[in-house]
Amino acid sequence: MRVAQMAALFGLACACMPPSWGAGAVLHSARRPVGPPPALAHRDVGLDSDGVALRGWLFPAAGASRGVTVVYLHGSGDNRASGVWIAEQLVRRGFDVLAYDSRAHGNSGGDACTYGYYERHDLHRALDALGIRRAILLGVSLGGAVALQETPDDSRVAGVVAVASFSDLESIARDRAPFIASGGQVRQAFALAEQEAHFRVADVSPVKAAGRIQVPVLLVHGGEDHETRPVHSERVYAALAGPRRLLLVKGAGHNDALGRVWPDVEAWIDQVADATEQAGTALR
Repeated sequence: MRVAQMAALFGLACACMPPSWGAGAVLHSARRPVGPPPALAHRDVGLDSDGVALRGWLFPAAGASRGVTVVYLHGSGDNRASGVWIAEQLVRRGFDVLAYDSRAHGNSGGDACTYGYYERHDLHRALDALGIRRAILLGVSLGGAVALQETPDDSRVAGVVAVASFSDLESIARDRAPFIASGGQVRQAFALAEQEAHFRVADVSPVKAAGRIQVPVLLVHGGEDHETRPVHSERVYAALAGPRRLLLVKGAGHNDALGRVWPDVEAWIDQVADATEQAGTALR
């Protein structure tokens, strides 16, 4: 279930059922089975983040490594398996690729999704645990939001690709709620979600984080994305403080934008990695 789909369910629950149902729709998405391990060479990784067990795959670069790890962050209701095709493309270009199940998804622990509030700390600890010194983050939907929120506070991140990210949690939920739920019902559901998962909805905001990001950011969004409207990426783009690029993909929806512009994304990742490598050489 994608972020905006969850927001729609949230709004419906607020309008027709107790606010606790709306809160549950936000926090608890159905887990999608990971399935069999990929044929691509990899090793299983297990990580701990404040008692939440995270499970993932680390794909080593084919041949000489460039010393940069691309971290794939999946969307809501998804899991690491959706990143295998990306790993297949990037390992042959000399990148190591990490893909792991976000908390409350796939085979990872946890029972509540907080849309970056805790997930960004999980990402930080994953880089710590694996000794990753230079990373490029590639996140889709929820994953893009997590990547943007972690980046300004992590010097190891050299660049970000955020696909179909929302600008802030409150806005994406309210996008679907106004016609079927009152403002009071929405506020009640938010309050219950915050109480249950111990986070603040207002603090989940890629657009706020964007103003502190100094590294290059590539935003990708489907021009016909009716789940998370393109305006969300446009807001983030306008707020970004560092080098930025926005690809609005004509005719693409929520799930197919990245594949349509992959050559551009791959070239952008190469450019960021090259610049990172050159900077590292200059410091030695």
